[in-house]
Amino acid sequence: MNIHEYQAKAVLREFGVPVPRGIAAFSVDEAVKAAEQMGGPVWVVKAQIHAGGRGKAGGVKVVKSIDDVRKESTRILGSTLVTHQTGPKGKQVNRLYIEEGSAIDKEFYLSMLIDRESSRVAIVVSTEGGMNIEEVAHDTPEKILTITVDPATGIMPHHVRSVSRALNLDAELGKQMGSLLPKLYKAFVDKDMSLLEINPLVVTRDRKLICLDAKVGFDGNALYRHPDIVELRDESEEDEKEIEASKFDLNYISLDGSIGCMVNGAGLAMATMDIIKLYGMAPANFLDVGGGATKEKVTAAFKIITADPNVKGILINIFGGIMKCDVIAEGVVAAVKEVGLKVPLVVRLEGTNVELGKEIIRDSGLNVVSADDLDDAAQKVVAAVKKAA
Repeated sequence: MNIHEYQAKAVLREFGVPVPRGIAAFSVDEAVKAAEQMGGPVWVVKAQIHAGGRGKAGGVKVVKSIDDVRKESTRILGSTLVTHQTGPKGKQVNRLYIEEGSAIDKEFYLSMLIDRESSRVAIVVSTEGGMNIEEVAHDTPEKILTITVDPATGIMPHHVRSVSRALNLDAELGKQMGSLLPKLYKAFVDKDMSLLEINPLVVTRDRKLICLDAKVGFDGNALYRHPDIVELRDESEEDEKEIEASKFDLNYISLDGSIGCMVNGAGLAMATMDIIKLYGMAPANFLDVGGGATKEKVTAAFKIITADPNVKGILINIFGGIMKCDVIAEGVVAAVKEVGLKVPLVVRLEGTNVELGKEIIRDSGLNVVSADDLDDAAQKVVAAVKKAA
C-alpha cells in the first residue's frame, strides 16, 4: 500500500526524522490558509499523487507570494499530471501539500528496501539526489552504493560511516547522519515498510540534513498490524478493479494487454503471462486466485476480469493441488451465467478433480474452449482473439 508524501512525512516525523513544515490542502482556500499560517517568504506547492516525476510534469512549484500560492494551487488542483510513472492517462490531483521553502545547498538520494537475496534491509545512497535514480543506475552505476543491515544488530556505526563516506559528508554532517539513519531504519522496520525513498535528502545552507521528499510503501500482508496506516489509504489513487479484488483477497494487478488471465499461484500466473507474450499478445492483468479459492471467490475474479473493456479474450489456467478443478469450474459457470460471456474463453484444468471440472464446464452448455496444456491454451486464446478482431 502506498501513501501520499504529506502522510509519509507525518509518519517519519513520529520517529523524529527531520522534515520541513507543511500542511495538506484539499481546496485552494485551504492552500492559501496553510501558506498564511506557516508564514513566508517561500513556499512550495506540491501535487499529491501516488507517482514520481511530479516536478517535471509541473506538479511542484516554488512560489514567493500568497498570490502565487493561490495561482499555482488553482492551476494544479483538479488537473491531470502525466509522469513516467502514471502512464499516458495520468492521475488527477485531488490534494495539495503546502510546504515551507528550504534553502538547498546539496541534494542526495537515500532509500531503504527489502533485499530478497540477502533477506536484509538494503540502504541505497547516491550523491545524485533529485534525479531519476533509474537514470543514474543506468548511466553512472558507480555513483550508487548499496549496503545491507543485519536484522540482529540494526544500524551500527559502520553503516553510518559507509553512508557518510559515500555522500562525502564532513564530520558535522556525519554526526547528523548518525542520528538520522537509525530513525529511518526504525520507521522502516516498525511500520513494516516495503520501500522508504528520500529523494532528495538535502543539506541546507545552514548545514542541516533534511528529508525534503518522502515516498513510502507498506507490506500489504502486514497492514493488519497497523490500523493507523490503513486509515491513510486513498482509494481514489488505486485501480477500481484492484480495490474490488482486495475485498475478496485476490491478488490482482491491471496491465495494458487484451487477454484476461485467471490462474492459481503466482509462479504459474507469471508463466501464463509470459507464454501469452510469446505467442504475440499481451496479458490484461495478473490474477492469482490463490490455493484455497471458493466458488464465490472465483466468481468475483471472473467478474473483475470481464469488467475490463480492454479484455478481448480470457484464459483460465488452473493446476489443482489444494485448489480443486471442480470448484474453479463451478465458479466460472456461475459467473458466466450471471454476467454473460462476450469474448472467447479458453480453460485449461489439470490436477485434483480435473475430470469432474471438465465435465461441469462441458455440461454447462457454455461456449468454452478446452485446452490440454498451457501451450495449447495460450495458442488457442491468441488465435480466438485474433479471429474475433
